[in-house]
Amino acid sequence: MKLFSKTTLAAAVLGMAMSLAQAVEISGVKVDEAAKVGGKDLVLSGAGLRTKTVFKIYVLGIYLTKKETTQAGVLAAQGPKRAKIHVLRELTGEEFGGAFLAGINKNLDKEEKSKYVNQLLKFGELFETLPPLKPGDIVMADWVPGTGTTVTINGKQIIEPLPDPGFYNAILRIWYGDKPAEVALKHALLGEPT
Repeated sequence: MKLFSKTTLAAAVLGMAMSLAQAVEISGVKVDEAAKVGGKDLVLSGAGLRTKTVFKIYVLGIYLTKKETTQAGVLAAQGPKRAKIHVLRELTGEEFGGAFLAGINKNLDKEEKSKYVNQLLKFGELFETLPPLKPGDIVMADWVPGTGTTVTINGKQIIEPLPDPGFYNAILRIWYGDKPAEVALKHALLGEPT
């Protein structure tokens, strides 16, 4: 009887572990529950759908060293971080870049804008030369301590690392700031009802 109980318990624990490792699905996109950035294991802190009017634009997953459920917790999180965007609708580089930079700018004060002017200019130049993003493309913005902010599209790095950790938080404020890209997405990322 004891052997049966231990076997049953082991199977239950294994089943729970496997279910925790499964992906979350949002608008047909499987969002992984975990990621590895800078050699560190991260967990999915939040995920949600970005919409504009009636259009589904992208699915976003935010990965941190532990799940955070407050704006302050996300922005104070230490260690590597990842914002993973699953593109759902074709976007020109100008459309994507314009929205990205507008999201950063509306969440920075004048002093922060001055501090990050070089990074913002680099991103602006990058987005001008970006080919259109297509449904299924993956854009990742990673923060790696000791390296900086890196951005990849479909696994290809598209910008040299930017070393200031504050700039990565400026990126996160696109979704977590006081003026987020979409309030419902911010609530979803924090696990709040929308």
